[in-house]
Amino acid sequence: MLISTIILAAEEMGPNPIAPEAKEFFWGAGTFLVFLFVMRVFLVPKVRKGMEVRYGAIRGGHENADATRAAAQNDAAAYEAALIGVRAEATARIDAARQTLDAERQAKVTEVNTRIAAQRAQADQAMQAARAAARGDVASAVGSVTTRAAQLVLGKSADSALVKSAVDGAMNRSKS
Repeated sequence: MLISTIILAAEEMGPNPIAPEAKEFFWGAGTFLVFLFVMRVFLVPKVRKGMEVRYGAIRGGHENADATRAAAQNDAAAYEAALIGVRAEATARIDAARQTLDAERQAKVTEVNTRIAAQRAQADQAMQAARAAARGDVASAVGSVTTRAAQLVLGKSADSALVKSAVDGAMNRSKS
């Protein structure tokens, strides 16, 4: 019963202000269909075309970035290969220069050693000559001292051949 009273009360109030009338419904549906047609025919293709252009630009940017990355990697690999070649060439040049310097140094050392050996031989000869001269001087000085000492001790002069023989013998024994 309560429901029937509510329905009767609603009928007495008049038309529902929220419920659309039939002509409003047809005008709204017609406008919707026209708007749907305009959207489908004119606006959606333009939006779709714009999106495809945008996606194409993005894809092109990605492809361009990939190509640039690949080119950069190729350039880096070429640079590394060139760097390895330059390092190998530099190492070869350094080794060649080192060998040249070693050969020149060895030649100079040999030359200097030859000069030193020649000067040493000359110095040895000069020393031998000086020794021989000094030995002769010493022998004659020892001989004269010995002769004078023998003369003072014996009171007579000693035989010079005998003194010379004794001095030479003593000097030969001290030399060995």
